[in-house]
Parts: sequence; structure tokens; C-alpha cells
Amino acid sequence: MTTAALSISKESNSLRGLSDFGQSVWLDYIRRSLITSGELRRLVVEDGLRGVTSNPAIFEKAIVGSTDYESVIESKDSAVLDAKGLYEKIAVKDVQDAADILRPVYEESKQHDGYVSLEVSPLLAHDTASTLQEARRLWKTADRPNLMVKVPATPEGIPAIRQLISEGINVNVTLLFSRDVYEQVAKAYIEGLTARASAGGDVSRVASVASFFVSRIDSKLDAQITSQLKTATDPIQRARLSGLLGKVAIANAKLAYHRFTELYSGEAWAALAKKGAQPQRLLWASTSTKNPVYRDVIYVEELIGPSTVNTIPPATFNAFREHGRLRMSLTEDLENAADTMESVERAGISMKTVTSTLLDEGLRQFVDAFAQLLKATGSRKGQKSTAKINSVSYTLPARLSAAVETALTDWAKNDKVRRLWRADASLWSGSDENHWLGWLGITDDQVAHSAALTSLAAEVKQAGFKHALLLGMGGSSLCPEVLRLTFGKIEGFPELHVLDSTDPAQIKAIEARIDLKSTLFIVSSKSGGTLEPNIYKQYFFSRVKEALGEKEAGNRFIAVTDPGSKMQHVAENDHFRHIFAGVPSIGGRHGNRHREVPEPHRGNGSCLRRHRTGSGESRRGPGRDPRNRSEQRTRQTDHHCVSRYFGPRSLARAAPRRIHGKKRQRNHSGGP
Repeated sequence: MTTAALSISKESNSLRGLSDFGQSVWLDYIRRSLITSGELRRLVVEDGLRGVTSNPAIFEKAIVGSTDYESVIESKDSAVLDAKGLYEKIAVKDVQDAADILRPVYEESKQHDGYVSLEVSPLLAHDTASTLQEARRLWKTADRPNLMVKVPATPEGIPAIRQLISEGINVNVTLLFSRDVYEQVAKAYIEGLTARASAGGDVSRVASVASFFVSRIDSKLDAQITSQLKTATDPIQRARLSGLLGKVAIANAKLAYHRFTELYSGEAWAALAKKGAQPQRLLWASTSTKNPVYRDVIYVEELIGPSTVNTIPPATFNAFREHGRLRMSLTEDLENAADTMESVERAGISMKTVTSTLLDEGLRQFVDAFAQLLKATGSRKGQKSTAKINSVSYTLPARLSAAVETALTDWAKNDKVRRLWRADASLWSGSDENHWLGWLGITDDQVAHSAALTSLAAEVKQAGFKHALLLGMGGSSLCPEVLRLTFGKIEGFPELHVLDSTDPAQIKAIEARIDLKSTLFIVSSKSGGTLEPNIYKQYFFSRVKEALGEKEAGNRFIAVTDPGSKMQHVAENDHFRHIFAGVPSIGGRHGNRHREVPEPHRGNGSCLRRHRTGSGESRRGPGRDPRNRSEQRTRQTDHHCVSRYFGPRSLARAAPRRIHGKKRQRNHSGGP
């Protein structure tokens, strides 16, 4: 990259601008290729990256979903290790190398930033003594002063945090949702520093962050509020509930930050500060936007303030760089934030219950990821990788092959794939193309936030629906049809049918195959204004009203549409069972990668993870020449690869595929 280009990047880069407000930007992601490709170093230089966080789920994705670690897994030394030993060998090496890259940041910031996190086993979350033992061992094994050992904020974890701080071990306290628990953690940190100072220890080189999770709170509460709105009839109660949607997580975080300012301004803290102690900063975690109705960088923009950290996953990291808006938002509207939290309690929602549930769910998620990780390392160690079936290859006529080679060379030489993943509109006309690239990372996002889809599957099964009829046209129906043919009828779940024709005979044929009284109708229309899905909706809604009555009809319908569309308003007025929002930045056939795929897929019980495995099979690792046929190897793609977000990758991987074959037959139903 030229000096001029780098200078322009710095001037227009919202990520770098966060430092002007006293906030450090960290990356919630790690992988070997992030380190070896030079991308981590480049993020530090170009984007002002100040740290890296990891967790068992991130390492599970990295190890299971890539070939980055094949040489380690297949080595003779690894053959004598158990599954956990092999995982730690991989994880510690990644953390050490990332910490070395960030060491200049650590030194320049006087131990304020430049940290890399490594988590103790989530299996030890309720065992204080074992947590202490493992944290000390990891600290000694990694042997880096800019390591932070992650410890969950469980009742058993908090005493361990206090003790580790007193021993001079840096701690990232994770899975914080409750402000009350945050205060316990902050006091444990101060007590740990006080004990260290009393023993004559150096407190100036001890650091800690309190990872306060944000968007998961809105996801949990929004679902609860939406459920209550279905039965609430009192206008005041409905208005109170509606006013809470998408507001609680930010309000909760702002009040936690207000408490932070109080805790680190008293006399007790002043005495430690004189000895060089630094406050335990609040780190905003879980800052990707789960609900497409909300702005994609809302949990970064609304939480900007001094002495804080925001650890950001790759897709949100890129989005904020491109269109993030900077302002001192964290201290705005504190009175309104307090009112919001009071309204939650008045609405009959217990924040104590919500945050306790989220902690349990977070631990379970990490435990499950850790189990999958150990299963994968245990099954793969000492084994040679084998080719997968159903891989993709191609041959081209000489003239076309030459043109493809020229294009690939151009993309590699001019760094175009990386620019694509950074939403660089200059790859096209330079106008608004960067606003239509939401499809690039949507598959991973759907898997990461699949709880709502899993909940829907359970709900549909519990309700006893026998059929699910998708009403769509074109892209909204083609992919669900492929999934139906692929997975067929799943025992215990409704049978999926697909309608995308206005031919009266075909509509009647579909209707004859279903029982109107036990069918869930899914109206799928991205724009909400497409004629055919609206016609389908009107017809079948009328037929269901005739069969079940007007009051029950809406409960048999789900809408999948972009926020604010005509279909959303229709669904709200007709009291649909659910409304799932699409992503406005996904257009055309790429819309299949979002809700138009998972909803009917979940409705018939199929596993989203199974659907995703194998997509984009011919991925290539960073730094490999896309023109080298010998390097075209298949790999399992159930999780991210780092180059997908940051680094070099082949044009073939980045570009959408076209599938040629027979003209498809529409309006199939039943099994494959």
C-alpha cells in the first residue's frame, strides 16, 4: 500500500478516530493465518488496533473450520498429547505470537493496551481453586507480560479474580451482564491491588478489563417483549413494552459506566493511583448487531467514551471502519437510561433473572464449543487430512482460461479481494456499491446468532404444525426449495412446501396437499412490495380465516422481509406470529443467504450448521497464489477463515458462483 493511500485511510478511518475519545479498539478474533499473513500487524498500523480477545468458540471455529493448524495436528509431537494438550499447544502459540506483534503497543501505552486474552477452561467456571490453578499455569506457559487470562464472573470466579490480581496476573473478567455483579468484580480488582500493594508488590504493571456483554441483552429482552406484546391489550402497557425494544442493552451499559466513574474517583482508589495503578476498564463485548432492524454498528457508536475498550468481531470491525459515526455517546442521556431500566421492572421483567440466564447460557455456549474443540483435536491429532467428497473443480476453454488468469492476476496484484472485504466501492463505480455487501459475512453471522431460529424450530414443533408453506418468488423461494429437496421431511417437524407460481391450478394443487388448520405460512419478500407474495398472502390468509376465524389467522403466519417494508406493516396489522427482519445491505439473489433460507429450513427441523457446512468448499489459505492449481485443496468450512475478513484470498472464493443446469421445476412439495 502506498504512503498516500495509507494517509487517506488514517484520515477517514472511524476505527482510528475512537482513540480521540479515549476508547481503545480491540479485535474479537484470532487465527493463525491472521498472524502469519501479516494482517494482524497491518490492522495495528492502519486501523489503530490495540488488543485481541479470544474465547473457546473463536478457537473452535479456527481449529475445526480451517487447515491453518494441520501441520501442528499432524506432527509426531502432537500424537502423544491428549485433546486438551493439543488445543493448548495451538492456542498458546497463537496467543504468544499475537502478543509479540502487539508488544510495541503494550510498551508505548505504558501497559494500558496491547493485550491478548486466553481463557481458562469453561468447565472450571464454578471451581475457584481449579480456576486459580489453571490461570497460573496458563500465565506461566504463555510467558508474556501482555497476556490477559480470562475468568468468567461467576460467584466462584470472583474470589479467583481477586487472588490473581494480588499475584500480579492480568485478568480479563468475562461474561458480565449485571451491573450488580460488575460492581462486585470492580471491588475484587481494587481489593486485589490493595493486597498486592500491602505486600510490597508493583501495582503499576497489573491490568484488567471487565468484559460487559451488550447485544445479547437486547436479543434476550426483545424476544421476551415481543412475546408479551402478542397478548398485551392495555395501550399503556403496549406502549411501555414497545418503547423498550432495542434500548435496554445500551441503557444498562451506560449505567454500568456511570458506576465505573464513581468507583474510580474515591479516596480508596486515589491511594492506589498514586502508586501507578490503572483502573479496570470496562470492555464492551458482544457488540455485533443481532437484529437487522438496528444499525449494524449501534453497539459501537452508542458506547464511545474515555477509559473503555470495545472488542469488535470482524464484520462489525469492517463496518465501523467504513461508516461508523463518532461522538462522545457514553455519557449522553443518563437520566433516560435510568428511566429505561425502571421501565423494564415496571413491565414485569426481572433484569436479575435475565442477566442470570444470560450468564448460564454464555457458559453453556463456551462449554459446548470447548467440547467440540476437544473432540476435533482428539479425533484429528496424528492423522493426515483427507480429501472431502463433493469438491468443486472446473476446466475452461483456452481463451476463457487466459481471461480468467488475467483477471486473477489483476485481483492479486491490486489487492482487490481484500478491498472487496473492506467494502471498497471503487472496485465498481465508486458510488453506493459498498452498501450492498452484507452477504459477505452473513453465513457466519447467522450461525453465531442462531438462537432465534432454534427457538422457532422448537416452537413450531411444540405447536404441532404438520405443514409449512413458503410463499415467495424467485430468490426467496428457490433456495428453500433446494433445502427441502436436500433434507426432505424431518421426523417430528412440519413438512416444507414451496409456492412461487400464480397459476391458479398450481395454487390449488398446493392447497390440496396441506391441511389449512395445521399449516404454518411463511411469507418471504425482501422488499415487501413484490406482487406475487402479497397475492399469496391475501389468498391464504383469507382461507385460514374461513377455517379458523380472524382472531387465530395471524398466528399461523410468519413474515420474512426488510425492516420498514410494506409487508412488515401488513404483518403487524394482521398480528403475525413472527416477523423476521432481513438485512437491507443484502440484495438480489444473495438474499438467499439470510432469513429467506434459515426460516423454512428451521421450520422443518433441519440444522443450520449442517446447511452451512461445505459452502464455499474451495477456500484457500491466505498468502496462497489463486492461480496455482496445485494449491486448490478443499477444506471443511463450518467456520470463518481470517482472510475472509482481512487478508488476501482468491477471486474464485470472493465472487458469487453461477450454477448451470436444467431449468428448475417449480412448486414441488413433499420429500426429495
